Amino acid sequence: MPSEPVTVYTYAACSTCREAGKWLRAHGVPFVEKPIYQTPPTVAELRRMLTHQQGNLRRLFNTSGQEYRALGLSGKLPTMTEAEALELLAGNGRLVKRPFVLGDTFGLVGFNEAAWSAAFGK
Repeated sequence: MPSEPVTVYTYAACSTCREAGKWLRAHGVPFVEKPIYQTPPTVAELRRMLTHQQGNLRRLFNTSGQEYRALGLSGKLPTMTEAEALELLAGNGRLVKRPFVLGDTFGLVGFNEAAWSAAFGK
């Protein structure tokens, strides 16, 4: 478990984000919450997350979101460069899969209780 609080990017109206926050509090995990729409992860943070997602860019995107669909990204993403995709994500928090948690040795997108338990040693 991280000794320092982890940063968790969330959206207040997202039930999955609220569930993740509830899980963190219930397990005594210190965290700082950042609003993902107003302050999306930086390109550097996204690049680090990408390594934890085995280089799978699609896993960083909120593929079920309205903005993703409106921009037609399902057809565009396969031809985008990594740099283009990361810049797009860093500039628009609505496109980022949430919750988004980047620890020193792990990166989590979405909320999966088993994965979170393993990452936080709970």
